[in-house]
Amino acid sequence: MGLSIDKEKFEDQDYAQFAARLQQSLTILHELLSRPGFGEGPLTVGAELELPIIDKAGHAFPINQSLLAQCTDSSLQLELDRFNIEYNATPLDLAGCPFTNLQHQLTQAIANINNLAAAEGGRVVPIGILPTLTEADLQSQALTDLPRYRALSWALRHHRHAPFHVRIDGKEPLTMTCNDVTMEGANTSFQLHLRVQPQDFANLYNIAQLVTPIAVGVAANSPIFVGHQLWDETRIALFKQAIDYRPPHEKDWSQPARVSYGNGWVRDGAYELFAEAVGLFPPLLPYMSDCSPMESYQRGELPALEELRLHQGTVWRWNRAIYDPASGGHLRIELRALPAGPTPIDMAANAAFLIGMVLGLRSQIQHMLPIFPFDYTHRNFYRAAQVGLNAELLWPSESPPSPCEIPLRELARTMLPIAKQGLSEAGVTEQESETMLGIIQQRLDTGINGATWQRDSLNQFEQRLPRPEALTAMLEQYLIHSNECRPVTEWGRPQ
Repeated sequence: MGLSIDKEKFEDQDYAQFAARLQQSLTILHELLSRPGFGEGPLTVGAELELPIIDKAGHAFPINQSLLAQCTDSSLQLELDRFNIEYNATPLDLAGCPFTNLQHQLTQAIANINNLAAAEGGRVVPIGILPTLTEADLQSQALTDLPRYRALSWALRHHRHAPFHVRIDGKEPLTMTCNDVTMEGANTSFQLHLRVQPQDFANLYNIAQLVTPIAVGVAANSPIFVGHQLWDETRIALFKQAIDYRPPHEKDWSQPARVSYGNGWVRDGAYELFAEAVGLFPPLLPYMSDCSPMESYQRGELPALEELRLHQGTVWRWNRAIYDPASGGHLRIELRALPAGPTPIDMAANAAFLIGMVLGLRSQIQHMLPIFPFDYTHRNFYRAAQVGLNAELLWPSESPPSPCEIPLRELARTMLPIAKQGLSEAGVTEQESETMLGIIQQRLDTGINGATWQRDSLNQFEQRLPRPEALTAMLEQYLIHSNECRPVTEWGRPQ
């Protein structure tokens, strides 16, 4: 999110000055992206893994600040709620065996955090939503005590003028209200960062928008929230509603949501996504750096554009454009829709499948976009989140009329060779691709992913235990298997 914030109260002039800085930053970004050779470099992949912290009984354990105080590891960061922590992996060149290396990083990070947590009687679990969460865990006291999060909470509540309301349909529909943004902290994600060449950004971003629903359905791992069985990837619905800052009204139009799948296909490049974020959404955190980006740019320096990056960090697109001044300046696509877990090798396989699809469809995307209105992609995303591997998705049809409807598992099978080709063209070894995509193939063949395993296991435990005890037992079984580092398809039924 750019700047490190140590302030939480802002005046009207702060918002006006911040808005002016955003406009300066857009002007500079446009000029930077027009420079020949700007941002060119090797394709890389990075990742962020959010993890809930639990106590010995499997319940949310709000100790993230005390954990971080025990170490000097800059790869660990605090998350919105006190029972969450985030690990930032070291970026890797895409050529070679990046996903195996990423798997090793995640495995070591989880072990290290577990060692820190064990001193206080805690553990971490890689999962999309902690199934043992209760409404009491998500009240205002759950907010991590940092100026950044207090300021963000105040800003969203100030705009809304009403409690945050969540309504999610599913097997056991849920309606829930909270006075703070802390419901959002129930979501724990596995976010990927794909560095791309600026001239390729529009095509690759559009492909990411097209194929993310497939990856979400295959990777779903968040079927339970506050004791209710809901969507296979409940995070998608929960995140959007939990921080919806728009006040309720009865007009025949509404402001765009800050959490959304986007407003259309990208036509030219990354700049339009930054300009859209500035033009559509008021600043929430008008915190400014000491140096004007325009003054820095005019001195011939590469500006950090910290205000623009901070603002972009408060517009939560499921696939987001990132500008980073590191390495002479570059662009990334942040792929934000995947859940944490179930294991490091599952997450590495999810990354390989999604990135492989993004790279593998480059030669086809210009043909596909005219025959596939963006609204269909939006529909696919939410359908995949709702029913996971059992979803029926729309897809561009080779012969009119387009689109056609196709089962997600069938569509994902057709994507496997495309993903393999995309990875191969990026320099990923054949053995690496076969190993990672083979895990995806197993999910398609068995119909098992994290969400189906959790549902089936909960149903098994509920044959002899009440729901709260069954959830705890299921989570303990999940942790045993997760620590064995075998793909979820190999876990079998609960004992």
